[in-house]
Amino acid sequence: MHFTVAIDGPAAAGKGTIARAVAKAFGFAHLDTGLLYRAVGARAMIRGRGVILPKIAVDIARNLSEADLVREDLRSARVAQAASKVAALPEVRAALLDFQKDFARREGGAVLDGRDIGSVICPDADVKLFVTASDAVRAERRFEELKAKSPDTRLETVAMDLRQRDIRDASRDVAPMQAVDDATVIDTSDMDIDAATRASIAIVQRAIDARG
Repeated sequence: MHFTVAIDGPAAAGKGTIARAVAKAFGFAHLDTGLLYRAVGARAMIRGRGVILPKIAVDIARNLSEADLVREDLRSARVAQAASKVAALPEVRAALLDFQKDFARREGGAVLDGRDIGSVICPDADVKLFVTASDAVRAERRFEELKAKSPDTRLETVAMDLRQRDIRDASRDVAPMQAVDDATVIDTSDMDIDAATRASIAIVQRAIDARG
């Protein structure tokens, strides 16, 4: 069975947790597409000695391997900023396009989460969700996550980083982050993750039932 679930939304809204839960509930494969850009950004910073050089980023994207997606530093705030920068490069996005499209078409179903899944990667996805939350709630969530790893983390810095990333993701010329018209919006500002997950699974189940 080919069945694709596209989940988009800004950082710290809960889309990754929801995507993993949906994949587990239905036995679908899961791809966090943000890891692709984080991996490119992390390697580009190393090769560029702290500077994102477009030519280097494109070369890395064209030669990315699955081994690059398991680096331990991919969840750091510094790598997140680098990922947002390389994601704004059209050549990088083009280099990673086939990888994502092939994953989405795999037998047995697939869940992909990111920022342009429903609009660019999988415009014909069987289910499209856009998971969001208020700026304040997202900043607090990301702060709690990062504080556990780095006690010196400041909430104000986290909030500023998220705002900068949102602006870049929503205003880039190629594949900006957006809630497409046929996506179901799930606002998790006042929902716990269990409730958001149940709602998402129910939406996917209805779509599967409708296909017979």
